[in-house]
Amino acid sequence: QLVESGGGLVQPGGSLRLSCAVSGSLLDYHAIGWFRQAPGKEREGVSSISRINSRPHYADSVKGRFTTSRDDAKNTVYLQMNSLKPEDSGIYYCAAETWYSEDWNNPSEYDYWGQGTQVTVSS
Repeated sequence: QLVESGGGLVQPGGSLRLSCAVSGSLLDYHAIGWFRQAPGKEREGVSSISRINSRPHYADSVKGRFTTSRDDAKNTVYLQMNSLKPEDSGIYYCAAETWYSEDWNNPSEYDYWGQGTQVTVSS
């Protein structure tokens, strides 16, 4: 139901834009979140954007560099990643949260997940 795309290899300081295409309607979900997981590390929340006011949440580590947006007409959520750092590398997942929760960055609050797309930041 969720399909990510746009990952790849990029040099430090570069940019990538990830897309998350949702089957059905984006409006069926309270929020769409972006998570990432590096080898040997836990999955962490990167950003989330809700249906209600569309004001995104961001992890402190990506504030000012990443921007999340949504296009309800296309049922797609985007993650624009600028000024990428090696520590941004990992598999990036989008996930759909059906009901509101206070913990936007808690993976267990999300009901549906994409298969992930690899992002590698390296020179």
